Amino acid sequence: MTPVVNENSTLPSLSGGRYAFFFDVDGTLAAIQSQPESVSIPASVRQHLQQISNLSQGALALVSGRPVAQLDALVAPLEAPAAGVHGAERRDAAGRMHRHALPADIMQTLQVELQQTLNQWPGTLLEVKGMAFALHYRNAPDYENAIMQLAEEVVTRFPELTLQPGKCVVELKPQGIDKGAAVSEFMQEAPFTGRIPVFVGDDLTDEKGFLAVNAMQGISVKVGEGASHAHFRLPNVAAVWHWLEQLLLQLEHDNVGKEFRL
Repeated sequence: MTPVVNENSTLPSLSGGRYAFFFDVDGTLAAIQSQPESVSIPASVRQHLQQISNLSQGALALVSGRPVAQLDALVAPLEAPAAGVHGAERRDAAGRMHRHALPADIMQTLQVELQQTLNQWPGTLLEVKGMAFALHYRNAPDYENAIMQLAEEVVTRFPELTLQPGKCVVELKPQGIDKGAAVSEFMQEAPFTGRIPVFVGDDLTDEKGFLAVNAMQGISVKVGEGASHAHFRLPNVAAVWHWLEQLLLQLEHDNVGKEFRL
């Protein structure tokens, strides 16, 4: 069935509930840039994330295609639980790191081969993520079909890998790894367990996260246009930032109410 977002849907109030928050980064918390290293998150947004995490007893995680180390740099000084490289590496709330690594010989072989090929296509970029590769063509859209064909050839040769299309990028990552699995793993651990999951993302890579959250009767939010399995929508990154402000006010109000009842 073709996934569809209800264009008229508005986000429900999260007042009074126990929620676990999961955020994609590029295109969700940060505007997409032509170069991955140019992305940043405003200090006010980072502060809101820290406060939301505190008020949720730490039940806030980042779920991104970026490595965890990059996520830490983008949201500093917050150090939240995080799933990087679509879940190929995941740091739980206790600080333990879980990794799904590819054999070193495969990584080395592919890095050389992919770099040699992309060197022939001006404007394309190879991003090496330690246990995955991202083939960017945002600055060279004419090479989209060539990039996709290259990725398909790689996963045919190496069944340990699967390809994940995104916005002007195709990623090669370990088989069986996705954001839905990462969210599900978090939800089985403290402080996430027993809460209602809320997942906010913008890309094709977030769709399995939406499906996982929907299956748990949670709240899935698509940022931007396009068909999706998400049940709700925010129009752009600026709207996400505004929603974070409103969410923080709700959580602060709920927290004051709890303190008063005690």
